[in-house]
Amino acid sequence: MTSTAPERTSGTAAADAPVLRDFGGGAFGIYVHVPFCATRCGYCDFNTYTAGELGSSSSPESWFEALRRELATAAREFDALPSATPAVETVFVGGGTPSLLGGDGLAGVLDAIRDNFTLAPGAEVTTESNPESTSPEFFDRIRAAGYTRVSLGMQSAAQHVLKILDRTHTPGRAVAAAEEARAAGIEHVNLDLIYGTPGETDADLDASLDAVLSAGVDHVSAYSLIVEDGTALARRVRRGELPAPDDDVLAARYERLDARLAAAGLDWYEVSNWAASDRARCRHNLGYWDGGDWLGAGPGAHSHVGGVRWWNVKHPARYADRVLAGGLPAAGWESLTADERYTERVMLTVRLRTGLPLADLDADGRAAVDRVIADGLAERVNDRVILTDRGRLLADGVVRTLLG
Repeated sequence: MTSTAPERTSGTAAADAPVLRDFGGGAFGIYVHVPFCATRCGYCDFNTYTAGELGSSSSPESWFEALRRELATAAREFDALPSATPAVETVFVGGGTPSLLGGDGLAGVLDAIRDNFTLAPGAEVTTESNPESTSPEFFDRIRAAGYTRVSLGMQSAAQHVLKILDRTHTPGRAVAAAEEARAAGIEHVNLDLIYGTPGETDADLDASLDAVLSAGVDHVSAYSLIVEDGTALARRVRRGELPAPDDDVLAARYERLDARLAAAGLDWYEVSNWAASDRARCRHNLGYWDGGDWLGAGPGAHSHVGGVRWWNVKHPARYADRVLAGGLPAAGWESLTADERYTERVMLTVRLRTGLPLADLDADGRAAVDRVIADGLAERVNDRVILTDRGRLLADGVVRTLLG
């Protein structure tokens, strides 16, 4: 990253570095990608690796040393930009399974960020965690280190659903972990659900929601099962061992969980996210949806600063080799055009409960608003386009209409 190199629109060569002009002026966050998992879930296509897949080519120790160096290099490059590096409003440690690092390992990640960047007062600091690799001592440690939010992968309370998803935790462990996190004083606790898994029934979803609500969490994320190419689940569906998720069933399940969560005081603020209060909303993810800047550190992590986006090499060993040799781990980069930035603004902002300002739309987009309103997919409130309940089910279609 440099502000003095010749301006280009993209780059992919191994030595190519993203060309930054300045920060974009929005909130600034840091995402850290932990690529390690104990087992591979059948539905997952994230950039993750088990110990058996990595062998001796990479380890948490080599990953952490490379991460420290990447953060230091990025901080130096940001310091060369015209504007001062903003204070970090949010940190999100994701993966993979960050909790495999243990409490001390996650504390070390946050220390490495503090060594190179300034955390804003009241910064939100989140880590994802697998319920099976947590404990009361784990939550005590990360709370003492400065983590304010934890997101636990629950997926379902039904054992047969977890088995299809290749999840290894027992149905009750996610709730117990959420209660332990709250008891440790972690301010915000999220549980992740997946709905629409083959074999899941309405009763299974109700049991999952009962468990979520019994845990007293203040945030819930719920995603429909997507069969991603190249996954074990996709191969099972292709062989006819499992049926593909049914769109009508997915829509009915979404309406069912939304009604239950709303009745319990958890209101949607993004199509797949519900929170008990404004404070409980995930500020880091809101930074993505609102077009903020963020540094993505770690194998395969994506970054966005001032309209420039870049992404790191994926394999942990190649990532570490690149960084430890003194280079940057970017695999490629692009400078977004005005049209691309407009498209992303519409795609992301329309999913929020606060809606998309009409002033952000071009003439064609404003003309299309009447069509989505006539179809019952959105409404106009205070010069904003806000999805209706039906519109949330068809959000992608609304985006296509607004973009023409």
